[in-house]
Amino acid sequence: MLDTSHNRPSLPTEIARRRTFAIISHPDAGKTTLTEKFLLYGGAIQMAGQVRAKGEARRTRSDFMQMEKDRGISVSASAMSFDFDRFRFNLVDTPGHSDFSEDTYRTLTAVDAAIMVIDGAKGVESQTRKLFEVCRLRDLPILTFCNKMDREARETFEIIDEIQENLAIDVTPASWPIGQGREFIGCYDILNDRLELMDRADRNRVAESIRIEGLDDPELAAHVPADLLAQLRDELEMARGLLPEFDREAVLNGSMTPIWFGSAINSFGVRELMQGMADYGPPPQVLHTDKRDVAPEETAVTGFVFKVQANMDPKHRDRVAFLRLASGHFHRGMKLLHVRAGKTMAVSNPVLFLASDRELTEEAWAGDIIGIPNHGQLRIGDTLTEGEALRFTGIPSFAPELLRTCRAGDPMKAKHLEKALMQFAEEGAAKVFKPTYGSGFIVGVVGALQFEVLASRIELEYGLPVRFEGSQFTSARWVAGDKPKVEAFVAANKAHIATDHDGDLVYLTRLQWDIDRAIRDYPDVQLTATKEMMV
Repeated sequence: MLDTSHNRPSLPTEIARRRTFAIISHPDAGKTTLTEKFLLYGGAIQMAGQVRAKGEARRTRSDFMQMEKDRGISVSASAMSFDFDRFRFNLVDTPGHSDFSEDTYRTLTAVDAAIMVIDGAKGVESQTRKLFEVCRLRDLPILTFCNKMDREARETFEIIDEIQENLAIDVTPASWPIGQGREFIGCYDILNDRLELMDRADRNRVAESIRIEGLDDPELAAHVPADLLAQLRDELEMARGLLPEFDREAVLNGSMTPIWFGSAINSFGVRELMQGMADYGPPPQVLHTDKRDVAPEETAVTGFVFKVQANMDPKHRDRVAFLRLASGHFHRGMKLLHVRAGKTMAVSNPVLFLASDRELTEEAWAGDIIGIPNHGQLRIGDTLTEGEALRFTGIPSFAPELLRTCRAGDPMKAKHLEKALMQFAEEGAAKVFKPTYGSGFIVGVVGALQFEVLASRIELEYGLPVRFEGSQFTSARWVAGDKPKVEAFVAANKAHIATDHDGDLVYLTRLQWDIDRAIRDYPDVQLTATKEMMV
């Protein structure tokens, strides 16, 4: 038999070509458009908005839930895998709406880098700032894309200064815009000494790239109007004197962000940004567990669930766990230890994603994100290994900021409602609390839009109209401490006690005074606003 083992890719080689990253932005900065153009340049789609799939081409996008399509916002995180050049990109599209920030935070635990998209006219906005801080807490390298340069935008130096001042990070230009608004014709690629010209006529066409030999190359004058060329030379001379030079180590440690300028809707600047992620982004990194650090090059397979999405295909009422592989070379059919349950499970139907499309995969490597269809066995925070009882850390759950009572339109459907709510709680879409006293469920979320999404999904996926009513409670805290102390606290506060979907104790409060009093009277009981989902 012919030995073909020498043709098999090695673990270090496959890991080195992985780039697993998220795209973050304020709503309407152009994140979804940029995501689609990444898929276009990666060959995963043939034109923006249309995924290339087996059989008949279907209109799908990274926004695949019905409400996302209706409103034009991203409210769930989708994972997409595709090839670019010799690299494998694992792109995680995050919720752009601030009401879904917890989902975004969890997503950022599963990536090694982030692309920050800002609007050239609006600069750094509130949600951008919040998401950047999350990236900073995780020491994630960040590449910046300044979008919509084909519209009226701020001055280039003003944009860079705002990023440096607002986010306290060094900014180095990877490209420089030539003109802006109607006069915007392209960019000078600083890192590669190229002139990139935009084609407004065909938004899906690959932009023209012209190799030049520095700013004094006479070829420049043949393509750039004299006034814009003079402005470009002046601005670049100033930039070289005022701004730091590109330093990959500074980028990788999170102290510097390179910035590219472009127009996602015109497919301009996208290829250069992707090449930047390939050339300067990090491969899969070491991840932390409760016992030791896990390196991606380890041969044993490990991974953790950072997201659960139910009913991606409503016809099949399925549930898919998104697993970030932390180490090793995974093969379809592998039997892995489900650490929380203490049981072995065979992963027989692992899938890779392209928005709502999925494709069975025979193998995956550290850094990849695979989907595991299941019937509720896997939850956010779960760890899978080849036998070692590790638990990955750092996946948070936050106390909700809004609480409401959820009731079914038909009182006879209470059991159906319980099933739906528990599913969404396990998915991380909301917190669901069952009070010790009284009937019904209290649902907690970060922002009001989540109630709309929940009501819409419960009706769409379960055929169950529901209403959310005001609750006497305004906040919740998880309860922890020595068992006797906790039991005494619970006995004295029965009307305020509930359990979450994991069965953990929760203290529901009406006023800040309730929390202050509880801390004063029961100093040995911890009331926390976060719960680490290390299970």
